[in-house]
Amino acid sequence: MTIFRSTLAALLIAISSASVADATTDFAALLDEHWEWGLRSSPVLASMIGDRRYNDSWPDQSLAAIGRRHEKTREFLGRAYAIERTALSEADQLNYELFRRQLQDDVDAHRFRGHLLPFFHRGGVQNLENTTNQLRLTTTKDFDDWLARMSKIDDVIEQEIALAEAGRKAEIVAPKVLMQRITAQLALQVVDTPEESPFYRVFAEMPDSIPAGEQDRLRASATETIVRTILPAYRKLDRYFNQKYLPASRDSIGQSALPNGSEWYEYLARSFTTTRMTPDDIHRLGLQEVKRIRGEMEAIIEEVGYDGSFEDFLVFLRTDPQFYFDDPDELYNAYLATSKRIDPELVKLFGVLPRMPYGVKPIPDSIAPDTTTAYYSRPAADGSRAGIYWVNLYKPEVRPKYEIEVLSVHEAMPGHHLQIALQQELGDTPMFRRFLGFTAFVEGWGLYSERLGYDLGLYKDPYSRFGQLTYDMWRAVRLVVDTGIHYKGWTREQAIDFFKDNAAKTEHDIVNEIDRYIAMPGQALAYKIGQLKILTLRARAERQLGDDFDIRAFHDELLGGGALPLDILEQRMDAWLATQM
Repeated sequence: MTIFRSTLAALLIAISSASVADATTDFAALLDEHWEWGLRSSPVLASMIGDRRYNDSWPDQSLAAIGRRHEKTREFLGRAYAIERTALSEADQLNYELFRRQLQDDVDAHRFRGHLLPFFHRGGVQNLENTTNQLRLTTTKDFDDWLARMSKIDDVIEQEIALAEAGRKAEIVAPKVLMQRITAQLALQVVDTPEESPFYRVFAEMPDSIPAGEQDRLRASATETIVRTILPAYRKLDRYFNQKYLPASRDSIGQSALPNGSEWYEYLARSFTTTRMTPDDIHRLGLQEVKRIRGEMEAIIEEVGYDGSFEDFLVFLRTDPQFYFDDPDELYNAYLATSKRIDPELVKLFGVLPRMPYGVKPIPDSIAPDTTTAYYSRPAADGSRAGIYWVNLYKPEVRPKYEIEVLSVHEAMPGHHLQIALQQELGDTPMFRRFLGFTAFVEGWGLYSERLGYDLGLYKDPYSRFGQLTYDMWRAVRLVVDTGIHYKGWTREQAIDFFKDNAAKTEHDIVNEIDRYIAMPGQALAYKIGQLKILTLRARAERQLGDDFDIRAFHDELLGGGALPLDILEQRMDAWLATQM
């Protein structure tokens, strides 16, 4: 009997081990297959992260291809559910949950048909030449690949027109107030000579490493492609957009005006925040945060001895010349100097820093008037392109000096570049996790980083401290105006006025920001909600660890798993905290 029990136990152990091995193998194969499929489906993204196998291609944005990708995603999700999760290792169980959530989110989004809104006033088909800002263009092959892409731009434009037309017929169209901005952007493409085309710029000054004869050939090919393909395609797009789509665009601005719009917005709120919060919950939280931050701002106004109302002080900040540069170069140099001042101080707060550097560049002129103050683009995975902190030099007279420090810590270090570059360098995680971007985590970390400026020796004067509070207020205002616009029927003017009444951003920036929220429903909710969760986790660790709390260890653990949904982040940090007690 003993021998029988021992044999049975050994058999069960063998079966269990085989089950674990099968689940692990199946899951690893599924991740690899999905990653490769994703790169083939998104060739520009593949190029941006350093995979050049598809450098001559654009994504297929035909309705048929979008439908096929949706069905393929459903298939991947079904195969994921077929894997016995409990048979996986603890690390793979986390990978599984993140993979499953990513697929489920994509499947859930499809039914709202967001692909029928192809035009975006902050960049898109109307200025595809800006794609080169995130590509490597250093060899003859790089330029030949870009020429191959240029030769297919007519197909890209045809597909965008087809999506827009399907959206027009389904009454899923973009707000007119945003679409009016695209007219001027399209006009930059409809030029008289190929040398005037934005697509010619990268050929005008090529690297010295490319032989002169090859440069001549590439320029001749670019000229021919612009004349034969690009200019006719953009003329067609210009006619369609201005004569058919723009007149049909809607006067309303909120998501709730679209088919299933309120349900769509509820989904977006959950997706971007990785919480179960409703738009009403988020709106109330925003009002509470606005009130709290307003109190801190009024304390600084009293500190500087300003004799006037809160509203008067905001006007003073927006209009007094002492707070602005006249020259774009001076503004750019201020951004550079601030970034260099921050970098040496980071060791105070982090034990692990990314190997990949970042640079500071001006936002392209073609989109600068219609976009925000700054943004960040990730480095290539193969190390061929650094991260870029893009700064807006358009109209320096509306870009306050007191926001340079807080903006830099958010977009570059220790904000987006530090977090995203570290995530890409997580060598022990699957590829999909190195590029996974849960907005509540990524932007929550960026906003949390703004407060770290105090630890980095920034915000020395009260106006810079007011700038930090202005940026915190800005994200609190977002909770109110985004939900107001898309769920509560607010007008654009109502949203602009609420923003102006509570934050010292200039009116030019405020209008661009409100239009961004109109164009990207729900995305703006992630910042403040993510920040508050990180602050809660830090306060919990400080309270429980007392004098043993190590800020460097806390930050390293928080960032060590890459971007995570907020509930999983909390589980991770609670498990870490338990080991520190």
